[in-house]
Amino acid sequence: MTSNVETYVTRIEELDRKGSGRSVVWRDVGKENPKKLKLNVPQTLVGEKVRVTVENPRKWAIVKPDELMETHPERVEAPCPHFERCGGCVWQHWSYQGQLKEKTDHVKRVIDEQGFNAELVKDAIGMDNPWHYRNKMEFTFAKDGSLGLHEAGNFREIISLETCLIAGKEMVEATMEVARWAKDHHLSGYDKDTHEGLLRHLMVRQSFVTGEIMLGLFATESPDGKLAEASADLIARITDQFPQVKSLLWLENRDWADRTQSENTHVLAGRDFIYDEMLGYRYRLWFDTFFQTNPLQAQKLVELALEMSKPTKQDKVIDLFCGVGTFSLPFASVSGELAGIEIVESSIESAKRNAKDNGISNTHFLAKDARRGIDQILESFGVPDLLLLDPPRSGAGGKVMRRIGRAQPKQVVYVSCNPDTFATDIKELAEFGYELKQVQPVDLFPHTVHVECVAQLVLKDE
Repeated sequence: MTSNVETYVTRIEELDRKGSGRSVVWRDVGKENPKKLKLNVPQTLVGEKVRVTVENPRKWAIVKPDELMETHPERVEAPCPHFERCGGCVWQHWSYQGQLKEKTDHVKRVIDEQGFNAELVKDAIGMDNPWHYRNKMEFTFAKDGSLGLHEAGNFREIISLETCLIAGKEMVEATMEVARWAKDHHLSGYDKDTHEGLLRHLMVRQSFVTGEIMLGLFATESPDGKLAEASADLIARITDQFPQVKSLLWLENRDWADRTQSENTHVLAGRDFIYDEMLGYRYRLWFDTFFQTNPLQAQKLVELALEMSKPTKQDKVIDLFCGVGTFSLPFASVSGELAGIEIVESSIESAKRNAKDNGISNTHFLAKDARRGIDQILESFGVPDLLLLDPPRSGAGGKVMRRIGRAQPKQVVYVSCNPDTFATDIKELAEFGYELKQVQPVDLFPHTVHVECVAQLVLKDE
């Protein structure tokens, strides 16, 4: 079949939700009316003039630029050798100040679209050093046993890892040793199509406070039997070179779903959890525990939420979507009583244990979905003075937000990892007499499109 190749010179008009440049060109197809061709051009910025080549054009295409003919003044050279192919960071070619401005503007746009005053949105809080900020990474094994990250736009292609500039440095060093171990023992990677092969993922997490590291190797077989020699060598390598690894796990996962889950967990060395700390509170983290992946900026989220709401010892607080108690423990320490609600039972058990470990006794945690859980807590706990929520990217949803509105807490503090769902959620509260007071974006994921924010809403005086 003959390939139809067309070349265009175009200017980037906007960025899409994934951070790629967008443009439109008109194709001359020899008829009276030209046809529109929508282009997504990764690693470009608004206003840049580019030359692109499109194979077999239809209505839209994703193409990398052949040539940057005019560049944005904020364009910089990406420092990571994997940037051209890796799907992890999409904005390393953009100055950090430019990224922060775009994130602030994005929050302002979605707030304005829902009828709120965009001037309530403050400038995004960035990082002094926007590198090596992640305390958790998940790497994937390719079919040949090499270890790396997914290629941008190609889930089945794995880029062999040399470095990762957003992960903690010690995490990367330990990861590279696991990669060498797999190669030295000629161990196969998992094939997503045939569902054959041994090694699937490597999860690595580190507390930046305690320094403790967890390495979790996901494989389709147990570490015993024919793998006993290889697993013994892995233990020797890691314990000899990385004394900060306090948890070395081998996690069996035979399920076809491509998730980091475990059917049988083997502790090869150390314990099955590590200790982390935030704002002086200690937390136990297991391999499947959700904990903020940028600890420095996550601490700012908690501090902002406390600063906005100013809870007192007379206040009752509900922490909706409380997880393992990241916000619950600091808020419980300065309030009269706190109730936390979370659908994941293991997280609730962790929250209870974390409260006990930190000597906090004025908490009550309930394992239930947000909508049913809030009804049950309101019945036994009463109307809170403050309701704090930190929902997943999908947001809390209209039903939960309307239930909050009907309960009439004096103030609501919303911590969001998705400004779009945040803006639609808080619009629900406006109908119940709540006024948006302030919105503070915080950059937890430099060089990506993601931005978090903390917002305060107060019940207006009757």
